[in-house]
Amino acid sequence: MRSMLAGAAAGAAGTTALNAVGYADMVVRGRAASHAPEQTIETLADQVHLPLPGHGDVREHRLAGLGALSGIATGVGIGALVGALHGSGARPPGVFGAALTGAAAMAATDGTMAVLKVTDPRRWSFGSWMSDVLPHLAYGAVTYAVLAVLDRRPSG
Repeated sequence: MRSMLAGAAAGAAGTTALNAVGYADMVVRGRAASHAPEQTIETLADQVHLPLPGHGDVREHRLAGLGALSGIATGVGIGALVGALHGSGARPPGVFGAALTGAAAMAATDGTMAVLKVTDPRRWSFGSWMSDVLPHLAYGAVTYAVLAVLDRRPSG
């Protein structure tokens, strides 16, 4: 349980890094925020027949909030999973572990969006791929590094 909690905390730190890199990309390139998280939430809600209350801007704002919260939940959840694996002895070397952690987070988000037909990663441009890969690599690096530091702390 301790490893899972450490992983969740590491995932929260990694999520902050992912968001920072994504926002920095928006500043540097002048690109708009992605609406894929909101579209994913909307598609999921439709598929499970869960109406989202409100109309117009109110509904759009709810979707934006739920999209952001789903990203946080994914980042913390992947971190908890990596922490649990780490605690069970699965500890790939630093760079490899960081890359695997980032790839797991990327697969969770992009895989869900592809399955729901929100987007088709096979049709993404190079720039779109870089806007996705680099933040997920930052997530993996920070999550795995924080987990390694927390794992070295004495229990108590």
